[in-house]
Amino acid sequence: MAITQAMCTSFKVELLTGTHDFTNSSGDTFKLALYTSSATLDASTTAYTTTDEASVTGYSAGGGTLANVTPTSSGTTAFTDFSDLTFSSATITARGCLIYNDTDSDKAVAVLDFGGDKTSTNGDFTIQFPTADASNAIIRIA
Repeated sequence: MAITQAMCTSFKVELLTGTHDFTNSSGDTFKLALYTSSATLDASTTAYTTTDEASVTGYSAGGGTLANVTPTSSGTTAFTDFSDLTFSSATITARGCLIYNDTDSDKAVAVLDFGGDKTSTNGDFTIQFPTADASNAIIRIA
């Protein structure tokens, strides 16, 4: 089993067909689900799954809702990002996560590999997203 960081291939195709709407106020709802080291997630992942999802205190199946940063551009790069997400008073061990479109059939967007198990014990488990700019945003099209 392995979690391999990638923008999902199906997401790339769905961008070209207009499936995903990242606009802040009227767009789709995106969520982030946490997974254990037993999960198999990579570029071929097409949708959210409960298989090997974290099942612990302070975390519910399906994960948490992401607050989207309105898409914009800088130079020739378009990008969007999300605000940090915190699971409070949580006891969690997770190896990675999946960002997915909860509005549109739970379609996969991106797999993130934490590089090892990350844990919290009755505390905050926070996913910190990078700076929302053309060089660092979690979703960039150059």
